[in-house]
Amino acid sequence: MEGATEIPMQAELEWRDGAIPVSTRFDDPYFSLTGGLAETRHVFLDGNDLPARFRDGFHVAELGFGTGLNLIAALILWRAAGMTTPLRFTSFEAFPMAAPDMARALAAFPEVAEVAAPILAHWSAGARRIHLPDLEAEVIVGDARDTLPAWGGAADAWFLDGFSPAKNPELWSEDLMAEVGQHTAAGGTFATYTAAGHVRRALAAAGFAVTRTAGFGHKRHMARGQMT
Repeated sequence: MEGATEIPMQAELEWRDGAIPVSTRFDDPYFSLTGGLAETRHVFLDGNDLPARFRDGFHVAELGFGTGLNLIAALILWRAAGMTTPLRFTSFEAFPMAAPDMARALAAFPEVAEVAAPILAHWSAGARRIHLPDLEAEVIVGDARDTLPAWGGAADAWFLDGFSPAKNPELWSEDLMAEVGQHTAAGGTFATYTAAGHVRRALAAAGFAVTRTAGFGHKRHMARGQMT
């Protein structure tokens, strides 16, 4: 396990119905109240045309690591697609969740328990780089407005999963969306649960061809796009 580091700030939570973590800092739940795993699959996996675009060396990047559910769902899909090389995954998180809270949140999805276990073991040990035979993941802790510009990578697919733009506007600013564009590979894509007009305009300005599509659950719309 590599990359152990002292966590400067942790997520502050309360629990809804005993199972759904809600950020008290942003007053927003970490996943859909009507099915977090189904939402991840609809928004981030289907929204980025996965698994059809998987290839050796495929790199997912994410704003907002949260419970780690998106990483776990992507790894499950990677394995189901028969990929044998490591999935590359980089996530930017300002307020990482404490390991016991992450385990409690993921317990709501027993179907992911086997895949989640080694990831939770690394996280519990303080590692922010997670290496498995078919996964190379890094969670970069800090304000994405500082850490993303300093990142040397380029993603094939972005999961834009910060808290609501109305409650966490810093993670959806025009400047940060421009950085997302700068750190996207040719032909790369993004998907996000929000269809807020200012977010779509910022992503279009960053170079994406943006479309609004059907959202998950009670959300009528979401946004997705491809780098032009």
